[in-house]
Amino acid sequence: MEAEADRACHELLLRLAGRLPDDLLWRLRDWLSVEGRSAVGATLPRALLRNRIGLTADERDLLVQAVGGWGAPRRLLDAVLPVHAPEARSAGFRAGAVVPDVAALCVLAVVRGETGVRELRQSLRIGPRGEQRVVLVLGADRPWVLTGTLQRLLRAHGDRTPGVEVLPTGFEPAPYHQAAMTGSTLLWSATGGEHATAAPVGALTSA
Repeated sequence: MEAEADRACHELLLRLAGRLPDDLLWRLRDWLSVEGRSAVGATLPRALLRNRIGLTADERDLLVQAVGGWGAPRRLLDAVLPVHAPEARSAGFRAGAVVPDVAALCVLAVVRGETGVRELRQSLRIGPRGEQRVVLVLGADRPWVLTGTLQRLLRAHGDRTPGVEVLPTGFEPAPYHQAAMTGSTLLWSATGGEHATAAPVGALTSA
């Protein structure tokens, strides 16, 4: 079923956060969200080979389940490097401002209307090119579709390589996501409502 392949591909792309370059990762997720499966199948195995990114046995199974039926040549899938554990790449995170900006409020407006979402967090990843916003969403019925929606929203607000991590129920967060959640601000939860929704700096308010 296409839905199972989409789900497997989304999980693999989650596991590749912090391992694949941001400009490639967001594009693959965007294609997946709009059923661009042939583009993902043609690009993902080559990207893994080009960037010398190895996959664990579980990740390789996800790769085959996802893109094996989307036109990816078997010889490319077999050529992906095997590893016992994902390469550990250090990434520092810190909590963003308590008062969210307009982009974060727009993300919140979308997330609150999504079935299955339990929590929304925001973090800032610290890297050599400066700070990168990372949005963390816990739960969603079709996380790959929500990922694409939120990415396009953030790009409309000026984020060239949006970092959106929608973690489905039952997904065990990778060290990248664990670090991002530890250094994050809680913006909203399904049980506790809004946590940081004051008007952002420069927003219009009624008298």
